[in-house]
Amino acid sequence: MEKWEDEFDPKLVALMHQTDEKIAPRLAAIDDQIVQNQAKVLKAFQNHRVAESHLSGSTGYGHNDEGRDVLEAVYADVLGGEDALVRPQIVSGTHAIGVALLGLVRPGDEILYITGEPYDTLQEVLGMAGNGIGSPKEYGIGADYVPLKADNSVDVPAVQKRIGEHTKVVAIQRSRGYATRPSFTIAQIKAMIAAVRAVKPDVWIFVDNAYGEFSETIEPLDVGADLMAGSLFKNPGGGMAKTGGYIVGKKDLIERVSYRLTVPGIGGDEGATVGMLSDMFQGFFIAPQTTGNAIKGAIFESALLESLGLDVDPKWDAPRTDLIQTVNFGNPGDMVKFAEAIQASSPVDSFVTPIPEHMAGYEDEVIMAGGTFVAGSTIEFSGDGPIRPPYTIYMQGGLTYAHVKIATMQAAQKVFFANK
Repeated sequence: MEKWEDEFDPKLVALMHQTDEKIAPRLAAIDDQIVQNQAKVLKAFQNHRVAESHLSGSTGYGHNDEGRDVLEAVYADVLGGEDALVRPQIVSGTHAIGVALLGLVRPGDEILYITGEPYDTLQEVLGMAGNGIGSPKEYGIGADYVPLKADNSVDVPAVQKRIGEHTKVVAIQRSRGYATRPSFTIAQIKAMIAAVRAVKPDVWIFVDNAYGEFSETIEPLDVGADLMAGSLFKNPGGGMAKTGGYIVGKKDLIERVSYRLTVPGIGGDEGATVGMLSDMFQGFFIAPQTTGNAIKGAIFESALLESLGLDVDPKWDAPRTDLIQTVNFGNPGDMVKFAEAIQASSPVDSFVTPIPEHMAGYEDEVIMAGGTFVAGSTIEFSGDGPIRPPYTIYMQGGLTYAHVKIATMQAAQKVFFANK
């Protein structure tokens, strides 16, 4: 009987077996992490008495949507908050972050990012790029950032000096976005929070938690953050949620941002879930396993592609705090070729050829590859990046480890062995 690996160059298969042996202890550690996170989620489902009746959802105004209320209680419990908004009306992670930040500040206040320049789409949200319409700048709200040090660590003295009388919100971006710096671990975030509290104890600390949920066994709220947000078509949706985002944190802050999400006086009391709750509940339940699969896939990608001579980050044996794996190509041609190979290795739209194009919220052309069941889902196997030096593909996701492994092998075969 023909084996799946028979389609590959024997040298690549040999590298795969060497990679499997090398990363086995790391994969076992991720399996242990999956069980710890799964136990936490299961306990929350049981404690909040999730019932079949909670899966139906509501229409119209969404008044008295018990399923939505229970889902938000489960999110808050698992992610370390007092309350949450988990809504299909939140259209993306950028939207969730924007609602959270703009819901907290008022004219004369300032938002200060301490983890370097925010990623492209958020720069427009904050008024750092674009025409500024609707941004904090138009309302007399400041938005600034403290550059990272040369070693990509937070410049604590500069941060402490920069925090001032009008600094209302200190923001932390956990994942690297489209930067080449490493993502920040929970331990590092804890140290950042302590440094900020040392100079301004009452400042609100917000964490952009995109790609980070269930990547470790604790979350930013567990180490002192006040509020955090993310997307349901990343980790917490588990590949099941078709749209939506979440904001979770302190109860009084959730109330404030709920008035930004809808309108004052209504806040989180309205918002229909229109048949989406079943996927949102089930997606969150399987999210520890799905996220673990994606991280295991990233470890395999890192180890195999590094053995083929590519510049990868994180390294296969480095600590993981999100599911992003970067691969630097040094030139646009190889970057685009690899993206095409990723697309061809997808279960949906494998016959499509991705091309670089300008997209709303990005300053450079961006190439996006990955045929996903949920459009744009990054908990599913995909890769994208702006066409600018050092020409980096940001790989993420994978509903199953087996798919990531097969797809990575197929991409490596097409790029490195097709003409050999």
